[in-house]
Amino acid sequence: MAAATIDVAGIGNAIVDVIAHADESFLAAEGFAKGAMTLIDAARADALYDRMGPAIESSGGSAGNTMAGVASLGGTGAYIGKVRDDLLGEVFRHDITAMGVAFQTAPASTGPGTARCLILVTPDGQRTMGTYLGACVDLGPEDIDPAVIGAAQVTYLEGYLFDPPRAKEAFRKAAAIAHAAGRQVALSLSDPFCVGRHRDDFLHLVAGEIDILFANEAEICSLYETEDFDQAAAAVRGHVAIAALTRSAAGSVIIANDKAHTIAAAPVARVVDTTGAGDLYASGVLFGLTKGLPLPTCGAIGSLCAAEIISHVGARPEAALDKLVASAGLV
Repeated sequence: MAAATIDVAGIGNAIVDVIAHADESFLAAEGFAKGAMTLIDAARADALYDRMGPAIESSGGSAGNTMAGVASLGGTGAYIGKVRDDLLGEVFRHDITAMGVAFQTAPASTGPGTARCLILVTPDGQRTMGTYLGACVDLGPEDIDPAVIGAAQVTYLEGYLFDPPRAKEAFRKAAAIAHAAGRQVALSLSDPFCVGRHRDDFLHLVAGEIDILFANEAEICSLYETEDFDQAAAAVRGHVAIAALTRSAAGSVIIANDKAHTIAAAPVARVVDTTGAGDLYASGVLFGLTKGLPLPTCGAIGSLCAAEIISHVGARPEAALDKLVASAGLV
């Protein structure tokens, strides 16, 4: 097997985030479930944008955020996702390549515009999302570059890809290429409502096609239809090589073989915006794994990355993560 030249290849919905502060009454008036992601159409996206307060626009998307974190840590990354040849598409491409992530997926020249996620941040730092998938729905198997996937130690897939049907085909093609090349495949469950929509597919994947699973407490409990975290954690044991399960302020648990490693949450002075916390936790764990670090260290790096991201508005790092990790003595 040829040596890997890419640490992580991420595949996801290429989305530009539009982030604004909002109160609980605004969420209620808009009919959003707090803390969840709701898919919306173009008309509702336009109407919601008009009613939102002052906003910050930046490239986002779950796997895109994770890849930005990997790059900030000093890892090598590539990204596959679909944008339109429009202004938001240019914003997305500029931001992710400026972080040092290779992004060569051809833009669409026709069809829906580049996807956007309208993120409402309440005073407690929780984020509630209305997502218009736009061009993301056109990501298909033809966009998967076998050379990129075959060269990556880990191919990282976001669960949100299971909403657009052609993206699901791309997802499965990438996983097959990775395993044929002797590489690993990682999956983020993304959202408990996403798990609810695709539970059978996810259970099948976790049982046979995924090596590394990322999920928060709500997502893993939704997957196994229980309200007991310990029960859900026990259920996933043995199905994947590694399960990294986050529990907000309670830290995280990394399960591998017969061992469970409990990782403390990194301290943060003030939680400003939880957007991207799970994505950046995944960055840290994946970076550590590709560098051959012990699982507790991988988890500690993930916690530190998550703490950085929730200390400010936006889902991309503002501090150089490699310097933060070095100063903490983790590498």
